[in-house]
Amino acid sequence: MPQPGHLEQVSPLIRRRVAGNRGPFTATGTCTYVVGHGRVAVIDPGPDDPAHLDALLGDLAGETVDAILVTHTHRDHSPGARRLKAATGAPILGCGPHRPARPLLAGEIPALDASADREHHSDREMAEGDTVTGPGWTLSAVPTPGHTMNHLAFAFPEGDALFSGDHVMAWSTTVVAPPDGQMRAYMESLDALRTRSDAVYWPGHGGPVRDPARFVRGLAGHRRQREAGIRARLAAGDARIAEIVAAVYQGLDPRLRGAAALSVFAHLEDLVSRGLATCDGPPLLDSRYGPA
Repeated sequence: MPQPGHLEQVSPLIRRRVAGNRGPFTATGTCTYVVGHGRVAVIDPGPDDPAHLDALLGDLAGETVDAILVTHTHRDHSPGARRLKAATGAPILGCGPHRPARPLLAGEIPALDASADREHHSDREMAEGDTVTGPGWTLSAVPTPGHTMNHLAFAFPEGDALFSGDHVMAWSTTVVAPPDGQMRAYMESLDALRTRSDAVYWPGHGGPVRDPARFVRGLAGHRRQREAGIRARLAAGDARIAEIVAAVYQGLDPRLRGAAALSVFAHLEDLVSRGLATCDGPPLLDSRYGPA
């Protein structure tokens, strides 16, 4: 696993510095990437952490930041972009403002609201295929909604690589939490990635994803198995998300129970929308669910 504390050369045109925000949802910290040499792009400057940004600026002394790219608006990825722009004058590019997958339902409290960076603003929002270039490098936007609805990955053809943000990571599955994210969009984004031929993914946390085509197939299969497990628990009589989590996530680190509940909620919301599960009202974290 990559560690905080230094700028590491991970490929001829990619360097990585890990922010000091280690945790159960961030692994060893957020990965900030520097693409190119001399005139560079910085991807995901990370949290609003002066120490991380000061270290990054020290790393890049004598070089020029031409562009700051952001994959999505969670507070461990995007706030540092404003601090880096203030220091360098480089434009912020990439994802648009934070937006939910759907409006809040009556009585619903967004579980991940505190993680959303609602102050983020891009100088240029990037849509599918939009590019930014520099000496020896090109970065193109690849929409990957699901974890958040504004999530972008960035294709890097000179490195035969994709910067995958939090959509695909080797160290952990991605949290998909309604209404911030949506399981159907996440699965469709995985399907879209399966048509690509990148040699490696550089994610927002943890180490690289090698053989990504096989990895993404496995990831989609894992989610389908999780869906099948949830449907089996509904058929067995489990009606509450906490009951389902206890049955299908045996041995889970207690710190991750909340994330597991959100992922089960995302699956249930999707199942109800497809007519494959029932609910005693609008799908909510505390609703009662049943088999179709």
